[in-house]
Amino acid sequence: MRRVLWAIAAAALITSLWAKAAWADETISWEEYAYESQVPGGTTPGSQGASDADTGQSYTYEETCGVGGQYVCYDPQPCVEVGADGENYVGVPYDVIAPDGEVVGQTCVTDAPGEPAAPPQVTPGMVVRAFKALAWPASELTIQPPRGRTAVNFDTYFFTEDTAPITREVRLLGQRVTIEATPSEFTWQWGDTTVETTASPGGPHPRGDVVHQYRSKGQVAPSLDTTYTGRYRVNGGPWAPIPDTHTVPGPAEALEVVEVRPTLVGGTGSAYG
Repeated sequence: MRRVLWAIAAAALITSLWAKAAWADETISWEEYAYESQVPGGTTPGSQGASDADTGQSYTYEETCGVGGQYVCYDPQPCVEVGADGENYVGVPYDVIAPDGEVVGQTCVTDAPGEPAAPPQVTPGMVVRAFKALAWPASELTIQPPRGRTAVNFDTYFFTEDTAPITREVRLLGQRVTIEATPSEFTWQWGDTTVETTASPGGPHPRGDVVHQYRSKGQVAPSLDTTYTGRYRVNGGPWAPIPDTHTVPGPAEALEVVEVRPTLVGGTGSAYG
């Protein structure tokens, strides 16, 4: 019995000393438990958060932490939020976790009086996923000479007039995100196993700078792939670049390559129409 009592007393003493050390050591703050009451939709890390009204998904919130246990962060990365009283409050970052387990944002939880947790941040990674999921149009390909025929060893002009930026608006974590995509690179699939990539969208004869010559006759199916770069802003804020590109393949166009023999003809007609 004495051994049991000694064990209980020793455990109580160790617990008391550890608690004092924890309060004295700024890297292990028990005040984090007060912050947890402000985590959206729950009172403990890992609890279910409120559903996003726009997506119908429920998110969980886990404390952003270094090496440590589930409830006490031994290597915290503090964050700062401005409270309703205009004062700066140091808080604890929480990861916002989607139902599939992926971290999709972060929110700063502070001990500001009566201050709810800040809305989860829209991250560049979230915007990249939305950017790639949206339906951006393929560029319309124009070929000269027209009417689907050209000649062997003859300058064939390719171009597109679809070069203007396109804007879409989405909702991410309940916030309004504007995404602007601009065609910035064009990959010309000539249909004869050769490919060329340019920053130019080409132009019509005779000043166009995207020109190809076919070396043999036959049927080919050229196409144009368009690579978009983008930028975004959240709730009408400043623009930020999207750290990735998105390529949209274009449909193939039927083109017949024929052999021609030079002959003398009258008039000044042009093969480009």
